[in-house]
Amino acid sequence: MIVLLGLVVFLFGFSKARNEDRFISSPEVVFVGENNLFISNETVSKLLIQNWGGLKNVPKETLDLNELEKALKSNPMIKTAEVYVAVNGALKAEIEQKTPIARVSTNASYYIDDEGMFMPLSKNYSARVPLVTGYVEKNNLRNVYKVARKVKYDEFLRKQVIEIHQDMNNKIALRLRKCSFLVQLGDETYLDKKINNLKAFYKKNLKDKTLDNYSKVNLQFENQVICTKI
Repeated sequence: MIVLLGLVVFLFGFSKARNEDRFISSPEVVFVGENNLFISNETVSKLLIQNWGGLKNVPKETLDLNELEKALKSNPMIKTAEVYVAVNGALKAEIEQKTPIARVSTNASYYIDDEGMFMPLSKNYSARVPLVTGYVEKNNLRNVYKVARKVKYDEFLRKQVIEIHQDMNNKIALRLRKCSFLVQLGDETYLDKKINNLKAFYKKNLKDKTLDNYSKVNLQFENQVICTKI
């Protein structure tokens, strides 16, 4: 019995030592969520290597996984990152990218993500999202973000809105697909009511085939739709 116990202890210690002495193989990158890659596997691997030298043949007990995750999250394309070492010694990184909901096109070009934060453009993929034009500051995206988020999660707006314009007074206007008129939202107050009014106007005039008769649709006043004919 004592001999058997000693053998078990020996094998456990031997296995533990073998496990601890195992070296890290090349990093394996897995993207979760969005299928379109704004950041490549190669870029993520380079970030890992840059922050821990040559990862190949590094003893796994010397790795600081928290530091590697922090390095990945510092990339403005990455929303979350989880780094771990598999039993076979493979270093794995699970990456969730940021999700763009609008693209600013002013004197600077960048995305606004689904949390209202800055996201740079990607060389790998261009998202099909509404353009944001006019007077937009990177450190003050609140108004534009609120409207862009509404567009993202509203089926009608997602299909119709191609441009979100903000003037110097922070008033918002929309451009719709295949429509020549400008939709004046004003500020973001009563946004749901304004959008409901827009839907009602659009549905009626689509049925009447009169959408092309207008140059402006003003929704700035609660419970009113003021139209300007061409």
